[in-house]
Amino acid sequence: MASHIFGASHFNAGSAAVRLLAGTFLLSSAVLSATVDASALSEIKQEQVTPPTDEAVEKQPLPPADGAPSSDPAQATPPATDEPEVPSEEGAESGDDEAGKQQLGRPEIDPNAPLPEIMYDVDRLPEPVKRMRNLIIEAAKGGDIEALRPLIGNGSDGTLLSLGGVEGDPIEFLKEGYSDSDGQELLAILEEVLNAGYVHLDAGKPEELYVWPYFVAVPLERLDSRQRVELFKIVTAYDYEEMKASGAYTFYRTAISPDGRWEFFVAGD
Repeated sequence: MASHIFGASHFNAGSAAVRLLAGTFLLSSAVLSATVDASALSEIKQEQVTPPTDEAVEKQPLPPADGAPSSDPAQATPPATDEPEVPSEEGAESGDDEAGKQQLGRPEIDPNAPLPEIMYDVDRLPEPVKRMRNLIIEAAKGGDIEALRPLIGNGSDGTLLSLGGVEGDPIEFLKEGYSDSDGQELLAILEEVLNAGYVHLDAGKPEELYVWPYFVAVPLERLDSRQRVELFKIVTAYDYEEMKASGAYTFYRTAISPDGRWEFFVAGD
């Protein structure tokens, strides 16, 4: 009986050991299988999250937000360039007219050319020139320099009163140099100039003029004694010596165009 019990007990213990061993094997197999599956799953996930290369994906720029400037150089607004301002044709013509008048105030005389005809007879003047001369002389004799205003005119068509141009009121400009006499000394000079002999320059050309006094067109060293007396009616001996140094008459002179426009009344060089 005891032997039977021992044998059964031994059998039961052996069976338990076998079941334990079998369970351990099954557990190991399950763990191993889970490890293999996890490893395989890890490799699969790694392949899925690998970022694509630049060659495989074509990049597209995002559209700019409303109101935001575009970063695309092709669409960017080009910077403003400092282009020089082109003067208007009207301004250019006005500048040309002024430059032309200033040139008229400096008649170019060839010292070696034959002397021009010196004239005193006002009846040889064209009627528009004679009329303007008489108007200027009458205004000068009246002693009021304001009387010259309607004869001078305005703008680029007005009488040139300075080789450097005049800014502001032309009558006030004329009075500036002779403020002690309220411009009357200048009126006396103007009358004396227009009573001197005159020359007709550039006949038949656009710049044709009748110019007073004739000393403008005659080199000072070629003046005879009688002509020098006429010169001293207008300038002083001191002025004459200064002008001899420059070789030309540079005191006041005036000119009228054939159509009767008072072109200039200037002094200086």
